[in-house]
Amino acid sequence: MPGDFTDEATIWVKAGNGGNGARSFRHEKYVALGGPDGGDGGRGGDVMVQADTGLWELSGVAQRRRFTAERGGDGGSSRKHGKRGADVIIMVPAGTVVWSDDQILADLVRPGQKAMVARGGKGGLGNVHFATAVRQAPHFALNGEPGEEGTLKLDLRTLGDVGFVGEPNAGKSSILAAMTAAHPEIAAYPFTTLTPNLGVATIDNTSFVAVDIPGLIEGAHQGAGLGHRFLRHVQRAGLLVHVLDLSADDPWGAYERVRVEMEQFDPELVERASLVALNKIDTPNVQGKIKSLSRRFRAEGIESVPVSALTGQGIPQLTQAIATRIVTQRTERLAEEAPVHTYRMEPEERKTEVHRERGGYRVSGRQAERTVAMADMETDDGLAYLQRELERIGVFKALRDAGVKEGDAVWIGNFEMEWT
Repeated sequence: MPGDFTDEATIWVKAGNGGNGARSFRHEKYVALGGPDGGDGGRGGDVMVQADTGLWELSGVAQRRRFTAERGGDGGSSRKHGKRGADVIIMVPAGTVVWSDDQILADLVRPGQKAMVARGGKGGLGNVHFATAVRQAPHFALNGEPGEEGTLKLDLRTLGDVGFVGEPNAGKSSILAAMTAAHPEIAAYPFTTLTPNLGVATIDNTSFVAVDIPGLIEGAHQGAGLGHRFLRHVQRAGLLVHVLDLSADDPWGAYERVRVEMEQFDPELVERASLVALNKIDTPNVQGKIKSLSRRFRAEGIESVPVSALTGQGIPQLTQAIATRIVTQRTERLAEEAPVHTYRMEPEERKTEVHRERGGYRVSGRQAERTVAMADMETDDGLAYLQRELERIGVFKALRDAGVKEGDAVWIGNFEMEWT
């Protein structure tokens, strides 16, 4: 497994702006005063995030950092619509959670699962839409709506069937290497495992993915050591394997310390189905510990398996015990599997709010800001239409209720006007 493991990334995304509507009139032979025929702008491209089984970490996304979808095409004459902007699809590992501030936008746990994280702007309407019996030749159209943009945090939580936990030097990486095709760096000093290690084990036609995280020490949930950063990678595992070092002075104490750190990080982890691997049975004078610990775990209703990662003794039995649990869990999961949902952003906020600021009033609210952003400010017809729309959606009433007076400045998005 490569060494540049990245499980967090902060990115900026920008959906495409909608294309502008066209101001156009028919120009045909023998038609002296052709009517409006300006077409609509195309919708801007969306920004999507999609789970890809070919990826295992977030370094590519973290390095690029900025993702912008294509702008929609402008409308044309003869009622021609602008083309839709191309989407941007950000490929991430399965197990990635997408956050906007403290809100989860998406939790991508299935290969191919896709989520929209920034919506492209609507295309502006062409002037053909604004012809009336009174205004037969409208000389304005609407601009495209700005696409959504913002900063997102990506948080990878590895999708392993089983997670190995324990203190440093307990032998988690060695057991993983003995059970699977994984080849983690292994040495006799603390924190050799600096990244989560993944491995695939197969027994009796059953394959499962195992993940080993850096060792946990006391205070890990508060940032001590390295394990706290990677505890998220066993949050999705249906089964936890506690690896204990029998050569240590107090293996039971090590087990309890790890459970405390897990509970402080996520209380649900200590309720997870678990097995115990009593490692290093090849070391001298541990037979008494094996018997006493086995009895103690049996009394707790927890299965324990004596193993030696060094000699391979007990590894087949541990692999079989894990596979049996995994098969049972998968059967139960299939019976109650919920449908896979594609997450979308929250519905648009329509509420308009007015706040007093020095020298004037600030109007906020998606509908008001979008109305101004799409307005044609270059023509008298366009400005008149903007005033009618702001009155219609309640912006002017909200300003009057807030106490606006003649001469006060009013800000809506990037637009400033003087109240008259």
